Amino acid sequence: MTTAQHGPAAPERTGAAPTAVEELWERLGRVELRVRHAVALRREADPEPDDPYRGQYLTPAAAERILESRDAFLPVPDHGPGPGAPQPLPAGGRIARLAENFGLTPLDVELLLVATAPDIDARFERLYGYLNDDLTRRRATVGLALELCGLPAAGSGRFRFTPSAPLVASGLLEVVEAGRPPLSRVLRVPDRVTAYLLGDDGTDGRLHGLVRAAGPQEEPDPCPESLRIAAALGTGSGLVHLLDRGGDPGRLAVDALLLAGRRPLVVDAAALAASPEPAVAARILATEARLTGGGLVLGPLEALAPERPEGARLLGRLCEAAGGSPLVAYGKKAWDPLWAAESPVTLPAPPPDPAVSARRWRLALAEAGAGDGLAAGTAAAEERLVEAIRPYRLDSGQIRRAAAVASRLAVLEGRPVEARDLRTAVRAQNGAGLARLARRIEPTVGWDDLVLPPATRDQLSDLALRARHREQVLGRWRMRPGGGRGRGIVALFAGESGTGKTMSAEVVAADLGMELYVVDLSSVVDKYIGETEKNLERIFVEASDVNAVLLFDEADAVFGKRSQVKDAHDRHANVESAYLLQRIESFDGIAVLTTNLRANLDEAFTRRLDVVADFPVPDEQQRLALWERCLGTEIPRAADLDLKTCAERFELTGGSIRACAVTAAYQAAESGRPLGTEQLVSAVLAEYRKLGRLVLDSEFGPWLERARRGD
Repeated sequence: MTTAQHGPAAPERTGAAPTAVEELWERLGRVELRVRHAVALRREADPEPDDPYRGQYLTPAAAERILESRDAFLPVPDHGPGPGAPQPLPAGGRIARLAENFGLTPLDVELLLVATAPDIDARFERLYGYLNDDLTRRRATVGLALELCGLPAAGSGRFRFTPSAPLVASGLLEVVEAGRPPLSRVLRVPDRVTAYLLGDDGTDGRLHGLVRAAGPQEEPDPCPESLRIAAALGTGSGLVHLLDRGGDPGRLAVDALLLAGRRPLVVDAAALAASPEPAVAARILATEARLTGGGLVLGPLEALAPERPEGARLLGRLCEAAGGSPLVAYGKKAWDPLWAAESPVTLPAPPPDPAVSARRWRLALAEAGAGDGLAAGTAAAEERLVEAIRPYRLDSGQIRRAAAVASRLAVLEGRPVEARDLRTAVRAQNGAGLARLARRIEPTVGWDDLVLPPATRDQLSDLALRARHREQVLGRWRMRPGGGRGRGIVALFAGESGTGKTMSAEVVAADLGMELYVVDLSSVVDKYIGETEKNLERIFVEASDVNAVLLFDEADAVFGKRSQVKDAHDRHANVESAYLLQRIESFDGIAVLTTNLRANLDEAFTRRLDVVADFPVPDEQQRLALWERCLGTEIPRAADLDLKTCAERFELTGGSIRACAVTAAYQAAESGRPLGTEQLVSAVLAEYRKLGRLVLDSEFGPWLERARRGD
């Protein structure tokens, strides 16, 4: 028996159950039998069957034959399946799963196979060209597909090709050439659908950059949250909304889908919104999920801007196109019922347990090839890893990227991964959004650089301690009060200018392995009513998403007291303060406010502060230590340099002492001699005059007369 007599040569079976290719080949064999019958009947009624120019012109005889052909309302004679047709395939095959996932009828399946045939076997192109009576139209048309399935052209079968029909609405079949009459329109099957029928489970190439498919090697974490989400996916339409409460909703959604036996397809919401044709991309995403029996993970929803009409329409189309496939959307905002026709099950996404975060880091480091060090499974390495990553809040994607960067940093120096590599890698994950609104400082100082009273150092240590353990205390132990309060840590550093407030904030940031962002008040305060609040809101939103310390220097400029309302300006000034009072409570990051005038701050802010550190003017012993630190060890010193006397006589803050040290160093460099006491006192005298302080003989003694003679 040859292929020409009995259809496509089916691949040799290797087992009892047919493969995807074998199943498709058997079905196409049935389609071929129908095509053979149709061709034979067409040739019997054709007076010139061997005309080489068929399909390029219409003879009078052919026109007469068309007039005498069957009525469009009469059924087409059955062309098959004929003797020797394949037996019905057992349930559970790829085509059967396709029909189940998309709600297809047996007729839909036959129509789809008719349209797919030219993509599988090139002979169907020529046969379809002959049956279409047009050699240039080598795909099935609506009319030809109905004819091969034995359906009348004017019957109900033609409604299987309307935009709302399952085949077309789901993206399995495209009806092109809309300008032609309905029966002459061409049917096209997307390449991804054909590849699926042939056994390919890869992601559609048109979704490159929009979606990431979770690999089969990923192991789900059966935590209580993911198990609850997996249970919710099995109810109703499978639409679930995760309300981000500082956790990792994307990872929870992936774990839930894996636990539910679904293949997670993680969608980049920002890339989807920015695609040239978002609605088309949404339909392709939904088709991909239904093809593979997977589920979609979409978020954060804020990237789609669903509060805008175009964003809401895109989200609604995606929910509608999913057609029963699980869809897990997540974001920080509550779900608006107007976004989609279906309302989801809303569940919270709390922060993960520190042990869970450590496990994710360890797995990510192992995947990145970190080898020994922090990635090792010893108890000591585990403790070092937990301690290194404790202050950070990262989702699973950021953890993978940071682990890869940390591994490369360690390989560059030929050593195992260390805590400093992790901290550097985490800082690299901070977006540039906050850098546009605040000045970024990479900390270069540590605790040893501070000269402060023990009480102030204890308050700074308390701030770092709170930031390091806030997820455990406020998250796991649920010590956060109600009222919509966030997990933020807010501190106030109060003291005179130059007492070390900004430097202390830098030290705390360095201890936590974070960057320091100093808010530029010139970019915040606006003369127009309401603009200052908008600028502050942008800063708070960006700061919540980065692992950094936010510093409001001279905070009394924006966190001032509310006053009695006498005119419209007072009313709007109070609105600004009231907004800040509310926003500080819902802040999820780490913020430090510094002020020289604590009395100017509204008392209502004090209750919302976690730490208040007072920075007094340094005493004599502290001033001596500051002189030593500011001068350093490199500058040459004269034998008569008396730092103790300078510390005893001149009551200066740390900032002023540093300014004096720098001025004296310039003088020493100009003179070419080692730094002496006279040069240092001259610099102090210049600092006094700059600050507008009284110059007393009791303080400067004989150096004052020398300075006057020098003037």
